[in-house]
Amino acid sequence: MPDATLLSEGRDPTLATSVHRRLREDILSGRLPPGLKLKLRDLAESYGAGASPMREALSKLAAEGLAERLEHRGFRVAAAAPCQLEGLIRSRVLAECAALRESIRQGDAAWEDSVVLAEHRLNRVARSLDPHRFATNPEWEACHRHFHQVLLAACGAPPLLAFCDRLREEAQRYRALANTMAYPDRDVAAEHAAIARASLNREAEAASALLTQHYERTGAFVGSDLGRQAG
Repeated sequence: MPDATLLSEGRDPTLATSVHRRLREDILSGRLPPGLKLKLRDLAESYGAGASPMREALSKLAAEGLAERLEHRGFRVAAAAPCQLEGLIRSRVLAECAALRESIRQGDAAWEDSVVLAEHRLNRVARSLDPHRFATNPEWEACHRHFHQVLLAACGAPPLLAFCDRLREEAQRYRALANTMAYPDRDVAAEHAAIARASLNREAEAASALLTQHYERTGAFVGSDLGRQAG
């Protein structure tokens, strides 16, 4: 006879949504590493959910590309091979530069104010929580994400923005796996300031070029670190 708890959980979209969110965060942060077999029984115990909401959450992660469905063998965390990073960076550049150009073209005074404020808030927060070793600050990460989102926000194309967010999250997973948050001989704050200044001056091509350089520099550092780990 089916377990009444599992049947109840299976009908509870809130539980499946909660489990999906927690699993997603653990994959993006690297706590669940690439290639890890996602065993239903172990996950149900760890996340406090029954089989039905867990399967629903895993299926959604597979649709998002963060998990892989194994033929007759369940799921595993999606791969994050260094060789895939270059294509991810290229995709981000193509998508976000298109959105940025439109955002610059259509952005009004309120958009300008939001860009100025987002950069100001980002500059006020320390990147590291520890002055003696680089430990990324979650508040800085949130402000950093918001700054890049605000730059694109006036483009008037919500599906494109959603795609950009998805690529941004995947890139963040690579950064977390590489554990490369400090970049020698690089002034990230100055890069952000230059992108913001060109955007506010309505210099679309210059802003796009600066954004491209910004992502390619990060990709080079992260890819190098992942390559060393693989070696």
